[in-house]
Amino acid sequence: MYLSCVLHSKGKHVHDTSDRIVKKQQGKPSFHLRPPHNWLNDPNGPVYYKGVYHLFYQYNPYGSVFNKTIVWAHSVSRDLVNWIHLNNALVPTAPFDINSCWSGSTTIIPGNKPVVLYTGIDNKNQQVQNLATPRNLSDPFLKEWVKYSGNPLITPPKGVKPDNFRDPTTAWKGRDGIWRVVVGGLINNLGVAFLYRSKDFVHWILHDDPLYFGINTGIWECPDFYPVSVNSRLGVENSANGKNLKYVLKASFEAHDYYAIGSYDSAKEKFMPDNKGLSGSSLDLRYDYGKFYASKSFYDSLKKRRILWGWINESDSSVDDIKKGWAGIQSIPRQVYLSNTGRQLIQWPVKEIEKLRAKHVTYSGKKLKPKSIFEVTGITTSQFDIELSFKLPSIEEAEVFDPKWDDPQVLCSTKTARVSSRAGPFGLLVMASQDLTEQTAVFFHVFKDNQQFVVLMCSDQSRSSLRQGIDKTTYGAFIRMDNEDEVISLKSLVDHSVIESFGAEGRACITARVYPRFLEKKDTHVYVFNNGSGGIAIETLDAWSMKKTKNN
Repeated sequence: MYLSCVLHSKGKHVHDTSDRIVKKQQGKPSFHLRPPHNWLNDPNGPVYYKGVYHLFYQYNPYGSVFNKTIVWAHSVSRDLVNWIHLNNALVPTAPFDINSCWSGSTTIIPGNKPVVLYTGIDNKNQQVQNLATPRNLSDPFLKEWVKYSGNPLITPPKGVKPDNFRDPTTAWKGRDGIWRVVVGGLINNLGVAFLYRSKDFVHWILHDDPLYFGINTGIWECPDFYPVSVNSRLGVENSANGKNLKYVLKASFEAHDYYAIGSYDSAKEKFMPDNKGLSGSSLDLRYDYGKFYASKSFYDSLKKRRILWGWINESDSSVDDIKKGWAGIQSIPRQVYLSNTGRQLIQWPVKEIEKLRAKHVTYSGKKLKPKSIFEVTGITTSQFDIELSFKLPSIEEAEVFDPKWDDPQVLCSTKTARVSSRAGPFGLLVMASQDLTEQTAVFFHVFKDNQQFVVLMCSDQSRSSLRQGIDKTTYGAFIRMDNEDEVISLKSLVDHSVIESFGAEGRACITARVYPRFLEKKDTHVYVFNNGSGGIAIETLDAWSMKKTKNN
């Protein structure tokens, strides 16, 4: 039984069944943003406007798998936690987007006017860039959008295939008063951030050279380009100028979101990374080393911060997605800022998420003997927030790091939670059965490299489920610790099938999807474990049950 909402414009009808009542299912997240049902992917054009946070995202109104017709769904919130799902903001209506409305971004232009640039799949199946504006600027919910009559504004440049040109960024204005925007693409085997300039936000001219490019990466999707402060955790508006700024260029390719930090020469229109990046190698920086893709950031003018969302896809099959009637969620919104070293970004769930915390348990000063575990009880173990810190061993106790270990994901697949070393593994077992036949381990191994700590952070899904046909990839990241660091922290937000983990106060992030079979009949458990040959001390542990958000 469901209610059907028919959206139409210029004769194009989209039957959205997102109000369908779907019975309770194991694995359905309770505090991650998703529509009531159907397929979801890339976050689009998040923006804060007149007291309301807006998140648009790619959505299939017809079912729970990717479809040839994709629209812009639209959800709004006043607190980044509880969301209201509105009518779809953009649906195919005209020759310039008749085959889909794909990803794009929102820019606030002078007069506090939000405008959207988005990719349309036109009647020739080529990817073109279009403009849309709100029908009523006095409406804080921005419920209706009007497409510019002169669309498309930008068509694929010479030498670019019609299906390799998409996802415009938030635009920024230079000191010269000219707007810039980047569009992702592929040309001559180069992943490219094409740069366009405009005086009026309507007539765009391709710059002679791209902002940046990568070799042998495949197409660059969902690029993002923004400034960050070098001496503050406060966010910076996209058009800001100043001496104390670095710039971040991010591109999505090969199933990951890679980024580089560097400088931007606005006169030469060049991004210059501090270190070689955006190559797709294991040495590149990533927002998240697990399931996290097509991310989008925006500047929150209310609280002066930069917030990031990413798409978390499923790990089960399309058959499973059709059966359950939904697929894909958005990550918890994360605040993003530059680390003290200036060499990487730090990410942490926005403060508002703590509003969902309920029953609380805490421990301190607990020691774990070698090859031991203890159970965390007193919370809802399929829906919780946990933060704990471990005392780092002395540098002499750590195993020597082998320079050949250049890929953390490969190393995590070798040094699993069951492989004991002198300092690790230690961490969490979540979504675990009581007998541990099914479990997801999120943990650390500690090594030393020339009297400096190197920490391997892993999220091991290899034993997450006895079900077949599920992606059980193990993920990994390296964390460089300062010599003066005495503890290392781990935070995990567990929401049924999704586990978002943050290591060392957000220096490394790993997101996973898991579908244990035992949940059909039994409850889940949470354990802290130490499988190393030496003891480990838990400095602090705090865990909270998490409430379900409204309209989820």
